[in-house]
Amino acid sequence: MTSSPADSSAEPGAPADPAGTPGATADANQITAVEPTARTPRRQPVQGKAVEDPSFYRAEPVSFVRRGERMTAGQERAWEEMKDEILIDVPRHHASTSILPDAVIDIPGAFEHPERPLTVEIGSGLGEATAHAAAEHPERNFLAVEVYTPGLAKLMEEVRDRGLKNVRVMQANAPEVLDIALQPGQVDELWIFFSDPWHKKRHHKRRLITDAFAERAASVIRPGGTWRLATDWSNYAEQMREIIANSEDFVNLHAGERAGLESPLTDIRRQEIENREAEPEFVDELGGWAPRFEGRTLTSFEAKALRAGRNIFDLSARRA
Repeated sequence: MTSSPADSSAEPGAPADPAGTPGATADANQITAVEPTARTPRRQPVQGKAVEDPSFYRAEPVSFVRRGERMTAGQERAWEEMKDEILIDVPRHHASTSILPDAVIDIPGAFEHPERPLTVEIGSGLGEATAHAAAEHPERNFLAVEVYTPGLAKLMEEVRDRGLKNVRVMQANAPEVLDIALQPGQVDELWIFFSDPWHKKRHHKRRLITDAFAERAASVIRPGGTWRLATDWSNYAEQMREIIANSEDFVNLHAGERAGLESPLTDIRRQEIENREAEPEFVDELGGWAPRFEGRTLTSFEAKALRAGRNIFDLSARRA
């Protein structure tokens, strides 16, 4: 599947993507973002192509930490068999996961039934959630956005083996997908499950879910559409809850629910977990946590988090 840039003479470059960070797990393929703030302005580039050509310098968040690209033999076969059918090709800018700023991409037109409601999963990992949901809901279209090639290939295996006709994939940086590839109001549901929590406080600015990202999400979700989030890290969950509460574009569908002793936040803070001491008197008075989303199959990453004793925090918000 192809898309066309507005200026077909532009040639995308392909410098390497940002390197991953120590301690990250490849199987989770967690996504993350790096976004400057007024207090921490970006340093100017001192080496590489960006010194002479600022267009090579990423001034916007990056939605991922790139993992290894080695595929199994089965994944390689699935990639070759399925890429022409379900991979939405995009014109690149400079990086291999970038999108040319003036690209014109018809995402609904990539599906057999473009009129059907569209669910977009950002950071689909191994594709478990997308494949399961697509099989359960053939009346909907599903777009998986991921940069991890083996993860996309694994999803392609599932699409092929299950005979799914309502799945497409895109290998691209998520903010650029929201800014360029998707059109206003085109998305019925946006899913972001288990994006990289960046545990250390000094790294919190790298988290994907920010006020700026909420504005991006609002630009593509239709009025009345749904934004679903999940994380296994409590202070990231609190950050997500606050972002939704502060947004004029979203309404928490479960505001005030599961507060006090029923809150998963109360439960986890009273335990000595998440590299913190227990707070036996802590009580979450706000709540706002959604029940576990029934449409999300138990992925390998979520199962690992539960085995480690961490709680899962779900949030769901309606586009105002």
